[in-house]
Amino acid sequence: MIVIRDLNKSYKTSKESIQALRDINLTIQKGDIFGIIGFSGAGKSTLIRCLNRLEEPDSGSIRIGDSVLTDLSERELRQARRKIGMIFQQFNLLDAKTVWQNVAFPLQVAGHPKTHIASRVAQILELVGLSDKAGAYPAQLSGGQKQRVGIARALANEPDVLLSDEATSALDPQTTYSILELLADINRQLGITIVLITHELDVLSHVCRHMAVIEAGAIVETGTVDQFFLNPQSDTARRFVGIVDRYRQRRAMEGAGAGL
Repeated sequence: MIVIRDLNKSYKTSKESIQALRDINLTIQKGDIFGIIGFSGAGKSTLIRCLNRLEEPDSGSIRIGDSVLTDLSERELRQARRKIGMIFQQFNLLDAKTVWQNVAFPLQVAGHPKTHIASRVAQILELVGLSDKAGAYPAQLSGGQKQRVGIARALANEPDVLLSDEATSALDPQTTYSILELLADINRQLGITIVLITHELDVLSHVCRHMAVIEAGAIVETGTVDQFFLNPQSDTARRFVGIVDRYRQRRAMEGAGAGL
């Protein structure tokens, strides 16, 4: 379980202090696929980067399982991060390393023996469908394949939580669908809690069970994905759903006009 309480984060510029997160309170159940949606600048990426303390919150607490991350020392945090996988929008792969080497890298950093690394990398590459690409370099891969390498690397240390920061935003719709299906399979097979940051409604509707809406750094709505689409409560949720409704109406009118 992930429990966030009274989380705040601000950034100081030469002229002002910008409040990126405001009193965030959120509970995510173990084994859930949880979506956090918001428009650009709402604070989505800041929130997910606070979850593994890539960004340091100003105040509040973050508990993942039995560990309160905001109370950990640097050494303790390094150990805790091994159980928190992170998937990035732009893949963040090491271009000079092969697929195998990219996936092996976090295991090498963690100090695992070579036999364990070889076995674990082979296992993960099979899981993400890239066993035949082990010797390829990132430049030889498609966007979807690169993201599968990113997912495999995030899974290397057998994490309890997988954080995804707009992981499908750079992909075409068909590839996005395949990546979401892969994440759903990983959730089913391994029971990993997945937190997805997104501005794409298709991501919510296809793979998430519960969700939260973030607006101007504050959580303004939480609930099931069905509730979000059928009975949106916040202005941001209504704007998202309204965009989809208007698009569907326009397409229906265009289709009716073409039939005349």
